[in-house]
Amino acid sequence: MAARPVLLNRFLRQTHFSLRARGYATSTSSVNPTELSHFNALASTWWDPYGSSRLLHLMNPLRHDFIASCHALKPHSSPHRDFRYLDIGCGGGIFAESAARLPSTANVTAIDPSKEVIEVARQHARRDPRLQEPGRLEYLNKAVEELDAPRSLDEMYDVVTLFEVIEHISTPAPFLKSCLPFVKPGGWLILSTIARTWTSWMTTKVVAEDVIGLVPRGTHDWSKYINEQELKGFFAGQQGWGINGGMKAMGCIYLPGIGWKMVMGGEQWGNYFFGVRRDPVE
Repeated sequence: MAARPVLLNRFLRQTHFSLRARGYATSTSSVNPTELSHFNALASTWWDPYGSSRLLHLMNPLRHDFIASCHALKPHSSPHRDFRYLDIGCGGGIFAESAARLPSTANVTAIDPSKEVIEVARQHARRDPRLQEPGRLEYLNKAVEELDAPRSLDEMYDVVTLFEVIEHISTPAPFLKSCLPFVKPGGWLILSTIARTWTSWMTTKVVAEDVIGLVPRGTHDWSKYINEQELKGFFAGQQGWGINGGMKAMGCIYLPGIGWKMVMGGEQWGNYFFGVRRDPVE
């Protein structure tokens, strides 16, 4: 019985930060050395479907489903062809590879600040001859702040993705601002993250990490989780984003033995996808 007050006290000691309050960086890079070291240690198991990234492998189909649902939104629905993707924080390439194989994809650029993880991604991609086609899939060992800013529409992307990334960033507001210029007008910024709630603390920290070990201990820092309303507030302050219904969120939940399922309203208490469209040029 003594364990319950201890867990509750640990939860209550966490401070609720708004995205704005967490938006001031002390350097020009979003890369956190502690986070980088953690994921470097997991690099060798990235493509093991039963290893440390197992939940990411299982979630990947839902990423594509959510992107498709964003493109289908009216009045600015997007034709499903010749998409250019920028996958920021790509890790070992689970999403980047799958996106590059789609017939609707023109090319994928995938970046990650971890040299070890990017090398794992490159080695795995070499197994598929199609991914070796010129321009199909390019991996870069860079943070988004190190990319050259687009100088024309042709250098922008239809879809910029941040899957399971922003909850590992200490200063999310400047990080998001660094990502925005890469989205072309009418394109989408798509991310997945975790709401900062009592439920998510219990499921992702206590249960997933400490009790049953679904993910390695230390993967998540609950204080860095971001609520949907904080993201909506951030984009409401960015001119040229999200008009005419160009903003969408959808919760998802992992069910042991079944997998990930979309859950409407789940964005209020756990894992969720969030998409925002850059306003089209009229």
